[in-house]
Amino acid sequence: GKKQYIVPYLMSSHPGSTLDCAIELAEYLRDINYQPEQVQDFYPTPFTVSTCMYYTEKNPFTKEKVYVAKNPKEKALQRVLLQYTYPQNQTLVFEALKQANRLDLVGFGSHCLIKPLRQESVNRSREVSGRQRKGNH
Repeated sequence: GKKQYIVPYLMSSHPGSTLDCAIELAEYLRDINYQPEQVQDFYPTPFTVSTCMYYTEKNPFTKEKVYVAKNPKEKALQRVLLQYTYPQNQTLVFEALKQANRLDLVGFGSHCLIKPLRQESVNRSREVSGRQRKGNH
């Protein structure tokens, strides 16, 4: 008679996942209005296909090369994208979007993942006013 719930558990930086894949997943999470609480970076565990992919950087079934994020910074960028709504992740989310050339997802539109960061807003307004001053002379 007790209520039961399914709580999705997402993994970031799985072998084969790129920063673009993480952005695509963040967009999907935005579209379904879901904010995951449980996200974990992939770490190899013995005797799994995923671990085989991690170490060989190949798909064991097709032998094709797969991308594997191993750098801690890169893994962090993929992870924060899955929890892009968390205030403490905003700076790294911005960094990830900038690195992926996806600043179209920064703004106030419904398609955006994050609002402009405070310092970024200041920098942009300085750029605009600087261009205006140059144009007026």
